[in-house]
Amino acid sequence: MTITAGIDVGTGAVKAVVFEVHDGESTWLARCNEKVRQRDPFQLAESAYQSALEEAGVRADELAYIATTGEGESIGFSTGHFYSMTTHARGAIYLEPQARSLLDIGALHGRAIKIDERGKVLSYRMTSQCASGSGQFLENISRYLGIAQDEIGPLSKQADNPETVSSICAVLAETDVINMVSRGISAPNILKGIHISMAGRLAKLLRVVKADSGITFLSGGLALDEGLRDALNEALEQQKLSLEARNHAESPYAGAIGAALWGAFRHEKLAAAGGLAKAS
Repeated sequence: MTITAGIDVGTGAVKAVVFEVHDGESTWLARCNEKVRQRDPFQLAESAYQSALEEAGVRADELAYIATTGEGESIGFSTGHFYSMTTHARGAIYLEPQARSLLDIGALHGRAIKIDERGKVLSYRMTSQCASGSGQFLENISRYLGIAQDEIGPLSKQADNPETVSSICAVLAETDVINMVSRGISAPNILKGIHISMAGRLAKLLRVVKADSGITFLSGGLALDEGLRDALNEALEQQKLSLEARNHAESPYAGAIGAALWGAFRHEKLAAAGGLAKAS
């Protein structure tokens, strides 16, 4: 039996999970998700990790491997670090075994990744950091509109005449939204228009990585935005891609899950080679 932890340090949130792996079967023991909100992400990483340990009912010295991903490479108490594209791919397969591609939609960028049945990355493409297709952009817009982030998806689905945001630059897109408000465009139509614009670019990324059929899994901070998911499925149909975008209630944890599972795999390899790593 191997117990591992995965910690995903993102721009908008820090996620920590604890897994038990035995005879190839993985059991999720605990999880913790902390929004950064101008706090120190590395302090949050430690507190999220401790919270997950407490929930799992295990001690730190019982862990075989502590794996970090995202921006967590400098966390001092970790055993090893894995690239986020790899961990999101592995987490996607854990949550949606039929997935053959994924969209990691985070605070600063979106990323399309083509994967195989094991979660191996085959190809990828990323949006620009300045693109109006990120979580931070949508958060800024929701703040300007005076609505909570968890209201974005439901409101978008109420749109009856969406006003599409055409600019790829986040700054210019925000100016577009301000103009829409002054023209009396409703919040649902603004949000749906933003979702349509984001979905169109994300669908094009999937085409570029040649993810042209099957299930596309959504991970990252915007994975649970139902309005974006629906707009993405509409865009996939319009672009004649035989894909279905799916999310999971635990989609935001995909990176942390992948880190924990890769940590278990790495521990097994180290043990077999006689160079066993032990978390402290």
